[in-house]
Amino acid sequence: MRLTMMRLTLMTAVAASLSLVVASHAWSAEQSPLGLWQGVDDDTKQPSGWFLISEHDGIYAGIIAKMFLKPSEDPNALCDQCKDDRHNHPWLGLEIIRGMKPEGNDNKYVDGTILDPRDGKIYKAMMTVTPDGQTLVVRGYLGFALLGRNQYWTRLPDSAFSQLDPSVNPNPPAAAAAKHPPARKSAATPKSENSARQ
Repeated sequence: MRLTMMRLTLMTAVAASLSLVVASHAWSAEQSPLGLWQGVDDDTKQPSGWFLISEHDGIYAGIIAKMFLKPSEDPNALCDQCKDDRHNHPWLGLEIIRGMKPEGNDNKYVDGTILDPRDGKIYKAMMTVTPDGQTLVVRGYLGFALLGRNQYWTRLPDSAFSQLDPSVNPNPPAAAAAKHPPARKSAATPKSENSARQ
């Protein structure tokens, strides 16, 4: 009887430890900025765009993955005001966030930049994932972080990837990928957290 109780206690301890490891892994995945996020217009509170955050060699970047345009806006807009390698690139798929690096273990990413494709201006930037992993606070600023503005992006579910244009979708359906090959591929395409899950 005593041996049975010891085995039961040991099995309970192992099960509890495994559940903590699994919960810890799920928690850390949710704390990551990787994935698809929705921004909203400050005035209308309507969706303004979807942004795909990816990572390559520890550096995080973000592209415009979907645009929600007003009737008067050009769906084929180019970054004609950009002064760097993004000049005249289409807004869809445009890398607007560059160079973000994790800072410590507090879900903060710093030393990056964010581009406003409307005027081509580049601002210093930082990102913070909220503790619940569902909001990404993106702060663009001039000089000091105190002199800036926050945008609050909401995490989208994995099912939202099916609504992306195949040219920007890291997980395109096979038939769509054959019809619409990705617009731009670099030698080392960053992967999103969602593409690593499948």
